[in-house]
Amino acid sequence: MEQNKKYVRLAADLQSDSIVDGPGLRAVLWTQGCSHHCPGCQNPQTWDFNGGGLVPISMVLEAIDELEYQDGITFSGGDPMFQPEACNIIAEHAKKKGLNIWVYTGFTYEELMKLVPKNKSYLEFLKKIDVLVDGRFVEEKKDLSLLFRGSSNQRLIDVPKTLETGNIVLFDENKYMEKEEQKEVPMFV
Repeated sequence: MEQNKKYVRLAADLQSDSIVDGPGLRAVLWTQGCSHHCPGCQNPQTWDFNGGGLVPISMVLEAIDELEYQDGITFSGGDPMFQPEACNIIAEHAKKKGLNIWVYTGFTYEELMKLVPKNKSYLEFLKKIDVLVDGRFVEEKKDLSLLFRGSSNQRLIDVPKTLETGNIVLFDENKYMEKEEQKEVPMFV
């Protein structure tokens, strides 16, 4: 996919209120374009690299500036890794705003690292990601009980720790679930 540092191809406007695409209240950036074509994909309308619309990155940054209560931003699609330059610019802005970053991709982490020598934007984008949900959706491995992913082959990778150690470090789902269980539910009288 041809990259333009001023535009990103999106399937939809920035969604500001997701609670299923990572922890907490999140904004979601739905990128357009994916060649994985996973059978059973929940977003096949985002596969076409010429679909959606070209949006000035500056407009996406302005939309991020208007967010008020979000804990983070999730890049999904399509596959954001087909637009690493544009997504890196957006991620850098989101990080400056204090948002944590989750990215869904059909590529595995290992596949992305093989792309780095050809395009350093992959590594620059990875450096800004908190959790990478990697791997293609596999319908035969679909499991609705999984946290933040659709099939059991997909991993929740703690990217900062993985980059630091050089070994895949998974997001601690148990620690996350313990935190969720400890949250007090407000009582209304």
